[in-house]
Amino acid sequence: MKHKIIKVVGLAAALAALSAPALAAGDADAGKKVFNKCKACHALDEGKNKVGPSLFGVLGKPAASVKGFKYSKALQESGLTWDDATLAKYLTKPKELVPGTRMAFSGLKKSEDIDNVIAYIKANGG
Repeated sequence: MKHKIIKVVGLAAALAALSAPALAAGDADAGKKVFNKCKACHALDEGKNKVGPSLFGVLGKPAASVKGFKYSKALQESGLTWDDATLAKYLTKPKELVPGTRMAFSGLKKSEDIDNVIAYIKANGG
């Protein structure tokens, strides 16, 4: 009986791990280089908006929630919350995920770059 309980608990843990959303497992140091493509429009400093909003504390927040930044109506009405998966989709093709966004960036092509830049954002206040 004891072995059956251990097997069931182990199976439950494995299923839970498989069903959990994938988290970006990028390299923050490599992401710093990728962020160079972002920093013309975005800062990681709290309250420092540029052409785009500050990315400080962005993960876990609803889209279009940085005070003092004027967002497109499309992003305001998107209903998105920035987590690893949503941010990865947005960074791949922003206008595909949010048609009507004003973000001019066309997206990152390499999933490794996306994972790395998300890791960098997380490591630097994002």
